[in-house]
Amino acid sequence: MTTSFPALGAPWFIRWLYSSSRLALRLYFRQVRIDGQQHLPRTGPVILAPTHRSRWDALVVPYAVGRPVTGRDLRFMVSDDEMRGLQGWVIRHAGGFSVNTLQPAIAALRYGIEVLKAGESLVIFPEGNIFRDRQVQALKPGLARLALQAATARPDLKIVPIHLSYQPLIPDWGAQVEVKIGQPLNVNHYTLERPKQAAQTLTVDLKLALEQLAGSSPPAQQRLKEQVITQSVFR
Repeated sequence: MTTSFPALGAPWFIRWLYSSSRLALRLYFRQVRIDGQQHLPRTGPVILAPTHRSRWDALVVPYAVGRPVTGRDLRFMVSDDEMRGLQGWVIRHAGGFSVNTLQPAIAALRYGIEVLKAGESLVIFPEGNIFRDRQVQALKPGLARLALQAATARPDLKIVPIHLSYQPLIPDWGAQVEVKIGQPLNVNHYTLERPKQAAQTLTVDLKLALEQLAGSSPPAQQRLKEQVITQSVFR
């Protein structure tokens, strides 16, 4: 049995998506604040790693980091349950694809790697699901593993942490959105470690980067202790 994935949406649809997203966000939200767009790579493979707080994220992320900002279109890798409703419709028609997080298909993971090898921008929500709070949740290990595999062919691969937050937590009419974009992590810096240790170290560093953007990063001594303990478990 083969698995097929949609090609990136037609140019007319991409143009419509960005223009309609901009209009929808301006009508629904009182303010959309974006900081750190200077950190977004304009060329080369990149994984955009946002926190996940609402189904509005499917529109907020392209608005903040997509074609109008970088000149680049986005591919989304999401869990199966993220393909519901408006978010799922947008993702499918923009060339996104889903992965069963409980039993991920090898074909889907390979497709994600091929997207990165081609030098594209891939959006992966590292927390896995939507969480209605301000805490950065434990990150799924799949993003780091996929990144390390892709980096064997594309050592220029970068991961960009992105923190999304809404006020109120469940956004209603007139809510506010804040998008904070952090400095990229160079995946090539982790490839010299053993695979399991490299994936865990990269996951820890990405979580810390997201926590720093959220303003909830633990003290340096605690971060170092957490990383040392985590690495020792996987030696």
